[in-house]
Amino acid sequence: MASAPAPLTGAPRAPLLAILACAGGMMFFGAMDSAMKAVTIDIGVIAALFWRCVIGSVLAGVLFLARGNRRIARGAALRLHLLRGTVVAGMAVLFFWGLARTPMAETVAITFIAPIIALFLAAVLLKEQIGRGAVLASVLGFGGVLVIAAGRLGWLGGAAAGAEQGEAEWQGIAAIMASAVLYAWNLVLQRQQAQIASPQEIVLVQNVIMGFWIGLAMPFVGAMPGDAAMAAPLGWGLLTLAAVLAILSLSLLSWAYARAEAQALVPLEYSMFIWGALFGWLIFNETIGWTTLAGAALIVTGCWQVARRQPG
Repeated sequence: MASAPAPLTGAPRAPLLAILACAGGMMFFGAMDSAMKAVTIDIGVIAALFWRCVIGSVLAGVLFLARGNRRIARGAALRLHLLRGTVVAGMAVLFFWGLARTPMAETVAITFIAPIIALFLAAVLLKEQIGRGAVLASVLGFGGVLVIAAGRLGWLGGAAAGAEQGEAEWQGIAAIMASAVLYAWNLVLQRQQAQIASPQEIVLVQNVIMGFWIGLAMPFVGAMPGDAAMAAPLGWGLLTLAAVLAILSLSLLSWAYARAEAQALVPLEYSMFIWGALFGWLIFNETIGWTTLAGAALIVTGCWQVARRQPG
């Protein structure tokens, strides 16, 4: 077994291209969430995820073969593929079930507990030393989330959540929080996986493994192609769009995490809030108050804290 790399000192370092790839991956991730939210509301989370994985597996398989690959890695690499695919399957079901019941900006804000957890998981599992810049970036990002949450609850003059949102939204929030814990684990696994497999292989196996686990529930709760809920062409179009966006996002993130420490890229996850708020406003007419903008400003500052320390 290879020895663990020596811990780095000072702030984590990463090439600028890795920073940009990670930021681009988060943008495509936000767009994919929007498409999936629309489909999930219509056909349910299990069917939406399963058919997205089916479409994604076909597209990813073409990309995998086009790169001249003919077989998936085995041994420890395959076990890591299986572990991350299983974690992501549970994470995705919880996340999209909650997303269908809560505003996108609020959903993304809740998931920001994940990068905080992931920073320390990276230190434990990947033997990375946490630099002061990464800690400061995470504090700024988390501070932005607190401002947004305070506005949501009406503590800072924002619009408080009304009673009519009812039990469904609170169940959604609980699901998203559980998903965030799995997402933190996923961030660390993503770094490990990116170091031993190509982005094309990662995208393919993740779609296949997710599709397998979620497919087990399809006979009981999933919408099939002949069902009325699956009849609308727009639904299939959105599923295809979501699959393409998921492939683009995962490919960029895998490429970035293969070239930079997890702690250098994790704070960039906070930029996801900006995309969630933007797409929620454009597509679902979800409002954005001053507390949302103030929180986003802190989040961007946290991301910049990492990006400006990286070599060009």
